[in-house]
Amino acid sequence: MATECETSGNGELVEPSAMETANVPTLPPPGMSDENGCAHSATEAFAQGDTASFSPPQAKEDEEGDLPADFERLWNAAHDNAHDFTSWTDLLQYCEQEGHSVASQRALMAFLGRYPLCYGYWKKFADMERRAGNNDKAAEVCIQGLQSIPLSVDLWIHYINLLLGTLDMNLPESPTRIRSVFEDAVVASGLDFHSDRLWDLYVEWEKEQGNLRNVTAVLDRVLKLPTQNYSTHYDKFKALLSGNEPKEMLSLEEYEEVRALCRETQKAERADQAKEKGKEMPPGEEEPATPEGTDSVELMQRIRDQVLSRREKIYQENENEVRKRWNFEDTIKRPYFHVKPLDQIQLRGWHAYLDWELAELNKDADNKDSETDADAKDDTESPEATAQTRRGMEECEVARDDHRVRFLFERCLIACALYEEFWTRYIQYLETRSVDQVRVVYKRACLHLPSNPNLHMRRATFEERHGDLAEARRVLEALDKNRPGLVVVRVRRAALERRAGQLERSEALLQEAVSQSKEKPTLHAFFSIKLARLLLKLGGNPGRARSVLQEALEISPSNDKLHLNLLELEVSSELCSSAEAVQECVTRALAAPLAPHAKILLSQRGLQFVEEYSNSIQSVLSFYEDHQKLLKELGGIKREAENKDEGREKVAKSEDAPADGASAEAPPTDPQAPVTVPPPPTMDMSAQSGGYGGYSNWYQQPQYGNYGYQNTWNYNQGYYPPS
Repeated sequence: MATECETSGNGELVEPSAMETANVPTLPPPGMSDENGCAHSATEAFAQGDTASFSPPQAKEDEEGDLPADFERLWNAAHDNAHDFTSWTDLLQYCEQEGHSVASQRALMAFLGRYPLCYGYWKKFADMERRAGNNDKAAEVCIQGLQSIPLSVDLWIHYINLLLGTLDMNLPESPTRIRSVFEDAVVASGLDFHSDRLWDLYVEWEKEQGNLRNVTAVLDRVLKLPTQNYSTHYDKFKALLSGNEPKEMLSLEEYEEVRALCRETQKAERADQAKEKGKEMPPGEEEPATPEGTDSVELMQRIRDQVLSRREKIYQENENEVRKRWNFEDTIKRPYFHVKPLDQIQLRGWHAYLDWELAELNKDADNKDSETDADAKDDTESPEATAQTRRGMEECEVARDDHRVRFLFERCLIACALYEEFWTRYIQYLETRSVDQVRVVYKRACLHLPSNPNLHMRRATFEERHGDLAEARRVLEALDKNRPGLVVVRVRRAALERRAGQLERSEALLQEAVSQSKEKPTLHAFFSIKLARLLLKLGGNPGRARSVLQEALEISPSNDKLHLNLLELEVSSELCSSAEAVQECVTRALAAPLAPHAKILLSQRGLQFVEEYSNSIQSVLSFYEDHQKLLKELGGIKREAENKDEGREKVAKSEDAPADGASAEAPPTDPQAPVTVPPPPTMDMSAQSGGYGGYSNWYQQPQYGNYGYQNTWNYNQGYYPPS
């Protein structure tokens, strides 16, 4: 077994040059038939996208025996570093080298549960069971693999070959089962550009069964599909037609239709020839007499020519479709899954391919609408002629519909399963079509990318928007456990509970975050402010809100945002009890190790409060005198700091000037002028996919932006005369 799992184009294992970690993915399974053990509707499978957990045959406890000596060490290493692909392949290689079937089975089950898109290992698993004589278990492993990756042509071929080699073909039900599996295979993966080997296998098997009509039916289907070896299928049809009677290979309906058309054509030609010779043929002798039930050689050739002419139209149409896709397909060098990153050329190629297929879908829809309008306005053409025209269009039409677009997305998401951008595109495509299908794709995407917070939060938002609060809650809770410490996740959880009317749960989540972040003062202050606001605004409990902020100040006395929020709480309280509290807040802030501009701002806010609500002019003037002293003491320091900040801002603006040419307001130069702090920049609500809100400044950042109240206190100090 290769030490690392990179599969080649034919599904075999090769060694890559580098390894990256991957996440647990699960793709939608085909529906499984109880009768034949295979998919009966793979189209519905990835349209509905039901996921299936991997549960291959379990080893019996009494069969385990003693595991190899280093198994536990390698097993623990793989599970301790679950995203380290090399640890897993080391475990698998060791089990294979030891030849221990139970250890190999256990390792493969764990590995494929985490990396189910590595179809080469599904094949190895099935082969291991078959070598052990467990044919039923081998088939079951193939079925499980196809549930995870139904588009895998290689895995379908492996499963079919397994059945061909193990089933008793003398039993009447065996051919039925094989044909059913072939049908499931071509429905699930037959649209793949590289599915020719599967179609060829189907054609050859039907030839062995001796039913030429079935062979023709299969060839007619693949002739309409743009595949890499499209011309070989047409050549096979021509060879089949030239070597067999059309009556034996065509359906009865088509044969009678073509035969009648050819007879009428032949009859008309002979009538024209008779007119040219100046005589009329006797009745009943319009064509040479032939034995009843047989066709003349001339008529037989006409039938062949007509049948081939019909397929030629389809072939030309299909060739045009292949030509359109060829360059896109040529950029795809790795159509299979691997943890190693794709190069930018392939990523851009996938995006361009999807763009083109979507444009073709829209163009095709517009054309169909135009044809419908034209049919409605056409009063001259007979119903029979209209029906015949439509049949001809259907015969020449190459599949170019919603199913093909989804199929390309599914192909893309095998190779690009670890790229969030492609999952997002698929979700956006499905959003206008089916809520249930979007839900399933979100589920699959999150299984592939369990550590991607943006994706999980968008999924939670989607579930909440569509009324499934329990699922939204579960998604955020799982993300919080998987990625502890992400501020935005805990904030989202608290906001979800608040919107659901569960204020106690919201409060508990924030309280837990406050308790767990005491060793991180900045984070502790952030959650304390969130909790205090909840208690004040929604809980109606200013006392508890005050206690939360005061406790936070004991841990972070230099956090100006805590002082600002506590001051705002006191300012908004009832006047009978707020005057002294406001004075106490300002005094505490001035004694704290705050920056000069923060102290001036807090003092200014206190001055504004007493001017607006104090009953004594003496208290107003006293507060004003203290504020003027503070300006004299700290004004020079503040202006020096502002000048440094202004210099940095100018450099930044020269490098990245606003598009509208607007400039920021210059800081005041008059020491008596009001000192204000500009509000934080407006967060782009669309920058976060899902439209929920802009938490980008908090997400995984050591600092969390200006989460205090914005300063709107443009107070005119010039109202008072200088002292």
